[in-house]
Amino acid sequence: MKIEIIPARIEEKEILRNLLEKYDYEFSQYDLRDVNNIGLYGYKYLDYYWAEENRWAFFIKVDGKLAGFVMVNDYPEANEPTDYSMSEFFVMHKYRRYGVGKYAAFVMFDMFKGKWQLKRHPKNIASVYFWDKVVSEYTKGNFKLVKSYPNTEYEDGTLGDIFFFET
Repeated sequence: MKIEIIPARIEEKEILRNLLEKYDYEFSQYDLRDVNNIGLYGYKYLDYYWAEENRWAFFIKVDGKLAGFVMVNDYPEANEPTDYSMSEFFVMHKYRRYGVGKYAAFVMFDMFKGKWQLKRHPKNIASVYFWDKVVSEYTKGNFKLVKSYPNTEYEDGTLGDIFFFET
């Protein structure tokens, strides 16, 4: 299995937009978000990934096929200084439990050295398990996790859990 992390080019924006819809559909079971009047969730920050500095989007490919995406920026999830935040992270079901997500996360942490914040929805049990394992392994246990961090509400009102660590 060959896993690649490839920067998303502006001419591939529609591909990323399509994958974001799949991601948002799956995530809506946790944040209870509804689609808009034309049946889409929409991602209001997508254009900024090519218009602003300090936003990076990548495709995850497995054996040359799209398997997900990673989006990183420097906007803090919590009111603490940060260099990077994992804004969005998605691996399609077919590629889960094969190390694809862990590989992608490790590549991002290696690529963007500094202080990280990573927010997760506590009702997304698979994500809780995944990020607990990945962050703990990458940092060798040297991280801080604050559950229900104030002012980090998801659409459903649930407070996010925030990891703080350095790479």
